[in-house]
Amino acid sequence: MGILSGLFHSRDKPKDSTNGSNYRFLFGGTTSGNRVTEQSAMQMTAVYACVRILSEAIAGLPLHLYHYTETGSKEKAIKHPLYFLLHDEPNPEMTSFVFRETMMTHLLLYGNAYSQIIRNGKGEVIGLYPLMPNRMTVDRDDKGQIYYQYLVSDSDAPTMKEGTVNLKKEDVLHIPGLGFDGLVGYSPIAMAKNAIGLSIATEEYGAKFFANGATPGGILEYPGTVKDPDRVRESWNKGFSGRNSHKVAILEEGMKYTPISISPNEAQFLETRKFQIDEIARIFRIPPHMVGDLEKSSFSNIEQQSLEFVKYTLEPWLMRWEQSINRALLSPNEKSTYFVKFNVDGLLRGDYQSRMSGYATARQNGWMSANDIRELENLDLIPVEEGGNLYLINGNMTKLADAGIFAKGGKEQSDEEVLEVEEPDESEGTDNGEDVVSQRDNRRGKLV
Repeated sequence: MGILSGLFHSRDKPKDSTNGSNYRFLFGGTTSGNRVTEQSAMQMTAVYACVRILSEAIAGLPLHLYHYTETGSKEKAIKHPLYFLLHDEPNPEMTSFVFRETMMTHLLLYGNAYSQIIRNGKGEVIGLYPLMPNRMTVDRDDKGQIYYQYLVSDSDAPTMKEGTVNLKKEDVLHIPGLGFDGLVGYSPIAMAKNAIGLSIATEEYGAKFFANGATPGGILEYPGTVKDPDRVRESWNKGFSGRNSHKVAILEEGMKYTPISISPNEAQFLETRKFQIDEIARIFRIPPHMVGDLEKSSFSNIEQQSLEFVKYTLEPWLMRWEQSINRALLSPNEKSTYFVKFNVDGLLRGDYQSRMSGYATARQNGWMSANDIRELENLDLIPVEEGGNLYLINGNMTKLADAGIFAKGGKEQSDEEVLEVEEPDESEGTDNGEDVVSQRDNRRGKLV
């Protein structure tokens, strides 16, 4: 019972990843000896590239609010006040692109993205302001209801007073990342701190190596006793390291300099740096060619990798965004008729030849008009009176209702029923039965 009570107590009070949660010890020092935080990780080019790629991709996609019509089709809810906030300006201080880019950066670095929801007297959403995840704590009250505790600073938007503010869950748009309890996400940077720490260590090694003129350390040999070795070492480093490297050294009194030759290849320096780029790209599920590693990319597979980026990398993030927005920003009555959706068609368009082939198939089969195609290609629409909205099909195709048995109400007729019609007397007006057979076949062809 003690174990169970402790388990339920831990779930009753979930903590944010940057505010004393039970995995907070993962931040900070690493096995490599380098301290890894969200800020220090962004100094790595591979981490910066991955975060920038994902945040700009999410921010650049069109985001629309839709609603279902009486016929069951969907159309953009342009007149809804939430449409303008999501598509254009979530608040007077930033555009939709900047807002989503900021929120996605928080989500990738801290594992959570928070935004304060501003409502009017009617309960309608009139503003969204991003909140820093490292100053947010998630907790439960005595009744088990989730609330958010935020530490306000003077750099935040003037929507809250300075100090610690408690926010209801209805007042916070929370997009959690991957986590253990479904309430709070865990930071990818904290979970992969050793991989990032190794990258930082190899980068620092390379920087120091080239700062020393790409010359490894060495040994100063003196035939006698050195009275002040520290002074001799400092004098040597000052005169022949950094910007003074490769200068001609003059040694006195039998002193000799013996370099320690350890090449970067022997220390696997370059291989380690290259592998760590792939390691960081693996954390964020980014194709290596998008962070500048083209070793395993070619003309034949790079397009397929780009499509896989949309399907396996972007779509899970888009689902988190869409479902979180629908849950937090739509009222219970609106959730049955309104929904938010990202448009990824632009990323899946492919090359020009593939698009034209797909458009031709859609046009010939009647499920896209000329204006539908021109709108996707950002071309001016053809006026309606000139047939821009017409849906066409090939002439050898017909409706199912006009074909075969369906033309007669859907009742199948046997050959006997087809022949049970008024037939002319074979003995009247004919010398043989050829005309009668011809009339029967014609009549039968009309019925079948």
